[in-house]
Amino acid sequence: MSYTLRGRLETRLAAALAPLLAASALAAADAEWWPLKLAAVMIAVGVAFDLFAYHRLLPYQPGWLSVPLGLLELGAVMGLALALDLRAPFGAALAFFALSWLLAQVLVHAGLPLLRLSYAEDGGELGRVGPTVAAAALVVFAFAGGLAWATRPPTVHLAAGVHRGPIVLDHAVRLVGAPGAVVRGGIRITADDVVVRGVTVFGGENGIAVDDAERVLLDDVTIAGPVLDAINVRRASVRIHDCHIGPLTGRYAQGIDISFSIDRPPSEVKGCTITGGQEGIVSHSAMVHVEDNDVSGTSMRGITLTEMSMGSAEGNQVSDAVGVGIFCGDYSECEIEGNRVGRVRPDLASGDAFRLGFGIVAHYHALARLAENDTPSVRSFAQGRIERER
Repeated sequence: MSYTLRGRLETRLAAALAPLLAASALAAADAEWWPLKLAAVMIAVGVAFDLFAYHRLLPYQPGWLSVPLGLLELGAVMGLALALDLRAPFGAALAFFALSWLLAQVLVHAGLPLLRLSYAEDGGELGRVGPTVAAAALVVFAFAGGLAWATRPPTVHLAAGVHRGPIVLDHAVRLVGAPGAVVRGGIRITADDVVVRGVTVFGGENGIAVDDAERVLLDDVTIAGPVLDAINVRRASVRIHDCHIGPLTGRYAQGIDISFSIDRPPSEVKGCTITGGQEGIVSHSAMVHVEDNDVSGTSMRGITLTEMSMGSAEGNQVSDAVGVGIFCGDYSECEIEGNRVGRVRPDLASGDAFRLGFGIVAHYHALARLAENDTPSVRSFAQGRIERER
């Protein structure tokens, strides 16, 4: 078919109207705004290709070309979704794109030619209906965007100075600290869609505790002096970015502990600096991605993925640990890539053979897949397995 530029754009918006309505309904019903954001990215990618590529390069577009062009747009949409951090579940996002693409093909090859008999001769233009379709798409998007804006979590600004805790966040909220804002006694999060940013937490049994919650973001938080964990996550899904923890001096203190969350969406720990404690970052029965962190001075292990965890450790630096640098244990599956493990001191007092200063350890039926790590030693114990990338 030979499309005009107007025909391409009007056909694109006509095909996008139903997916946009579906995305708006899903977003409003579940308070999950990734469907609307994904629909917007899909429309933007399609319009951009129409304007700058298809119209110039494809004066005639055969029907069979719809498949490779669809794959091209899928790659662009998924790439942008990752770059923009839409937090869309991969399977759901792929299904949404596939259904939208199939609907567009049915509409273009059957629906529009039947509704408008001169559709092909007019180069895909919809006549008087075209501007109406474009306006309808803009109205739907504007209404859904306005609803998302109106229902976004409120923002609470924490002033500079010391605030007595524990602070309990039991509803969706954004807690943003001014420079010098300190919470003494901890923060406890028990609700979905919570953001804590730019806050210093001192003391408390746990510095920040997240319990039975999802879509929680801890960004640029500083934690010192907890009795147990600086960040304690239970039955929850979190993103922890650019945190500063330590020095941890308590006998049982740990940096970040994410546990019992295997049935929750994956968690992420990225760009944190952790000093001291028994373990810097540890997961028990959870899906966790650990990337670009600096862990030092731990007394048991630097980074641990254990108790049937599924996760990855990528681009981290572990130094001055006692016993083990990076540990994959107890039926866990671990992707360990591009990490740098410095000096690991042997723990002779423990009497454990696997704590004699090893950089990476796979233990008790765990599977550790390794690639491009800079580490003094790699060992497996108790039927733990090591696989190296070839």
